[in-house]
Order: sequence, then C-alpha cells, then structure tokens
Amino acid sequence: MAGITTMGLTFNLPNYNGPLFGITPADTPFSSAIGVLSGGGEAIFSKDFEWQTYDLRNAAQPAHLEGQAAPTPQERVRASVDNVAQIFHSQVSLSYTKLAASGQRNGLNNVQPTAQANEFDWQVEQELKSLKRDIEYTFINGTYAKPADNVTARKTRGIIAATTTNTVAGGAAALTETMVLNLMQSVWTNGGIQEEETATVMVNASQKRALTKIFITDKNYREETRTIGGVHVQTIETDFGRLNVMLNRHMPADTVQVVSLEMCKPKFLLIPGKGFLFLEELSRVGASIQAQIYGEIGLEYGNERCHGKITGLA
Repeated sequence: MAGITTMGLTFNLPNYNGPLFGITPADTPFSSAIGVLSGGGEAIFSKDFEWQTYDLRNAAQPAHLEGQAAPTPQERVRASVDNVAQIFHSQVSLSYTKLAASGQRNGLNNVQPTAQANEFDWQVEQELKSLKRDIEYTFINGTYAKPADNVTARKTRGIIAATTTNTVAGGAAALTETMVLNLMQSVWTNGGIQEEETATVMVNASQKRALTKIFITDKNYREETRTIGGVHVQTIETDFGRLNVMLNRHMPADTVQVVSLEMCKPKFLLIPGKGFLFLEELSRVGASIQAQIYGEIGLEYGNERCHGKITGLA
C-alpha cells in the first residue's frame, strides 16, 4: 500500500467495501499539548518572530554601611532569540470521474455500500492528518534555516536543535538513572522543570521502557498517570519532582528530551481573509478538481536553558 503523487483516478484510487482502518498512527502529543497549554498558539504578522531572555545577578548577602553612598549601579542585559514560520503546503487532485464513481468497486464483496462515498472530503481529511504529523515531526526534529532569498525554504528550529545548554552525549550506552538525574539537575539548576504540571520527559518506545524500568519497576512504585494539555501521560517520581513521560513516536530512538512545556508555543502566520491551514480550490485544469492546503507555523521554545537532552543512547 502506498500513496500517489499524481491526479487521483478510478484506476489508481480504487474503491473497496467493508470497514476502513488506518494503518499509520496519527497521534501528535507534543504539538497538541503545547497548543492547548498556550491557549491555541499565537498569531504573528511576520515570517520571522523573536522573544527575549534575561538573567539575574548571583544571589549574595549584602554588606552596606550606615550613611554610605549609593552602591555601584547594576543593570541586566536582555538577549534576543528568534525562529521562523515554516510553510506547510499540500495539494489534493481528483478527476471528475473519480469524484462521481463512488459505486465502482474493486475487491471480492460488492454487496455492502462503498466505504467512502465522498472521495474529495476523505482525501482532504487524510492530508490534514499527514500535515499535522509533519508539524509534530518538525517541532521536534526541525533544523533551522532562515534564507536570504527565495531559493531556499524557511525551516523552523525544533526543540532538539534548540536545546544547546543542557546536553549529554549518550556514547551509545544504555540509559541509566544517573544519566537522567544529572540531566534533570542541570535543567533544574538553569531554571527548568520547576512547574511540576508541565515538566516533561519526551521519548520514543525504547527509552520509554528504560524510564519505566528505572523509575517505577526497579523502585517498586505504582504506575501513575495524568493528563496535561489534553494528552494522557505517565508520571515518574524523581529527585526534582514528579515529571510527565510523554511517549512520542517522532522522537529519535536514541534521544531523551526534557521539556518545560509551559515555555513552548506554536506561532501562526495568519493569511488575510483565510486564517491558518486553510483549504482553497485551485483553478480547474481539464476534467478534474484541485485544492491546496496551506499554512505557516513555527515553534517558540522560550528559554532553551529550561530544556535538556541526552543523545546517542543505545
């Protein structure tokens, strides 16, 4: 079974009967959670967007004398962080014959009604699911590109690439409790994972099993869960509080990503009169219908020092 990259015809998009089951998982927990937590994301009015970070001086015990002159002035310098809204663009194209021939069936059982009567709506629905998966993958794995001209496409920076301060090289070793706690300590020291409801470890299947063994099975704890941003997650008890464990199939298998979810927010570039991720019919070419799906979105990840990662694990 495969997709096609040409116009849909009765020959390359045959109809069958019976229940219809999708074989590709469509879950997108990271983008779904931060979308809910941020109130649906935020509209922007430029293809580039920025935010600022700042720090405070080190804490110390003052020693001021009576009647002394004012202390030496101290000010804090702000820093700028930026990302770009990336274009997500797709098309659905079907012949008039394919739109009309909902009763033409392939397969063995031709008694039941056809599984999909409105081919256009069904194809659009599947492409929207695919674009949502593209956004999820990009928010995690995206590499940054801000071109000077229109020869190269804009690319938004994902959370893994954005995390530069709290990083650990796994060295092809198996995940251990010490690795995880050292990473969490680094993130916590730099101001992250301090809001327990949104402190999250995001992993793929193999590292999820490792975390469960380390923090639940080996410690004889009872598994607990909760819902964050509409996403159901497992929780683990650590020296740095209770953390969510978000299973995400778009995470690299060798990577553990610690995320302060409250820092993250989708940014949408709204097209006038159309909004974000809209469906628009294109000019008719011959006996067919074409429509495009279009949207521009980027990831705001806040203070990257509030996130952390271990890469290169077994």
